[in-house]
Amino acid sequence: MTGMPYLSLAIWVPIVGGLVVLATGSDRNAPLARVIALVTAIAGLLVAIPLYQGFDTTTSSMQFVELAPWIPYFNINYYLGVDGISMLFVLLNSFITVIVVIAGWEVIQQRVSQYMAAFLIMSGLMNGIFSALDGILFYVFFEASLIPMYLIIGIWGGPNRVYAAIKFFLYTLLGSLLMLVALIYLFLESGGSFNILDWHKLPLAMGVQVAVFVAFLLSFAVKVPMWPVHTWLPDAHVEAPTGGSVVLAAIALKLGAYGFLRFSLPIAPDASQAMAPLIITLSLIAVVYIGFVALVQTDMKKLVAYSSIAHMGFVTLGFFIFNPLGIEGALVQMISHGFISGAMFLCIGVLYDRVHSRNIADYGGVVNTMPKFAAFFMLFAMANAGLPGTSGFIGEFMVVLGSVQYNFWVAFAAATTLITGAAYTLWMYKRVVFGDVANDHVAELEDIGAREFAFLAVLAICVLAMGLYPKPVTDVLHTSVNELLRHVAVSKL
Repeated sequence: MTGMPYLSLAIWVPIVGGLVVLATGSDRNAPLARVIALVTAIAGLLVAIPLYQGFDTTTSSMQFVELAPWIPYFNINYYLGVDGISMLFVLLNSFITVIVVIAGWEVIQQRVSQYMAAFLIMSGLMNGIFSALDGILFYVFFEASLIPMYLIIGIWGGPNRVYAAIKFFLYTLLGSLLMLVALIYLFLESGGSFNILDWHKLPLAMGVQVAVFVAFLLSFAVKVPMWPVHTWLPDAHVEAPTGGSVVLAAIALKLGAYGFLRFSLPIAPDASQAMAPLIITLSLIAVVYIGFVALVQTDMKKLVAYSSIAHMGFVTLGFFIFNPLGIEGALVQMISHGFISGAMFLCIGVLYDRVHSRNIADYGGVVNTMPKFAAFFMLFAMANAGLPGTSGFIGEFMVVLGSVQYNFWVAFAAATTLITGAAYTLWMYKRVVFGDVANDHVAELEDIGAREFAFLAVLAICVLAMGLYPKPVTDVLHTSVNELLRHVAVSKL
């Protein structure tokens, strides 16, 4: 271990802070719980920022490495490190945690300490997933992160929260069991090492690679979620509280996609290429078909949930066309989607807190009573539709360009999202925001306050900054993506 253990701090500051928040107990101490939660979330972001400041973009090697024995008998280590692919997600997760704590400041009135603690602990666990370089350490963080989200949906969710929470938990847990089998096999095959970087060098036979790839696929596909194992996501989003939906969309969906780049492609490169047509087909179904499914939704949250599945289809498409534009575009899309989907769910949450309805038909003419909110909502809706100048355009455009290099018709099918995405997003926005005041509920609405303005403004700045100048993000990715492609033995285009 050299220098400051920034990765350990990014993991354990939120977790320890979450336990302190939990210790504040009953809702009589809710103000104290909120303050400690906010201080902890900001501290978690501050200890993650040096990862970007000190990052060397010229090397693909793991940086900020920490290594200590954990369970020596099985050669399991506390082994952390980040490269250009994973470092940005630690930052994104830490940033979103601050937003979620602020967003839930006044909205959550019951079990406040437990609510805040669940998000902080989950934030630390997710940073562990993005940082772990030991297979078992990764698996522990991967599975443990299910528990806070399960509780968030099951306790603070909507009327069908128990059903949604159990469905979420079972889908993701069952998918992960095959991953555990693959991890144990790789441990035995590598002569007793759980080091993920050692696994990248294993000369596995093609049949073994296919089996390992399928095991990882079934785990990560559920997390993304890819079609057809996506059905848990709309239920989870609809029932989850606003903060739960934000973290689910902005961070949790990225865990499966990240797994493809850390495990599937480097450990089973030949199988990845052989299975690429299948993954590309499933991705295109998600992009095209799910886009049309979103078009017929009457619930705002469900519409944005389906749009997330379509956008994540772009991500898996970009990974498996095996060129730098595709993979970098997919990673940019993941970061961008974290900002945009989080903002969309927060906007829906702002309306829900006032009217207690997510149905599009219950709104209309919101711009007349909430002009500031309508302006923010329009920016995020345009970004969700992929408007040039917003972060939503950059990643999709890069993936489409990469797809053209791979196959014109694949690119053509993927580009239909620019039409369907605009259709379902603008259709929702028009019916909710424009027109005359639809009913008394809308007439009585109050515009966003200082707290809501603050978190929406910060996300708006992120969406515009990344859309207008994505270089700080792409520079970090470039070397690691090229090294991954070199490892998978695909010529760079």
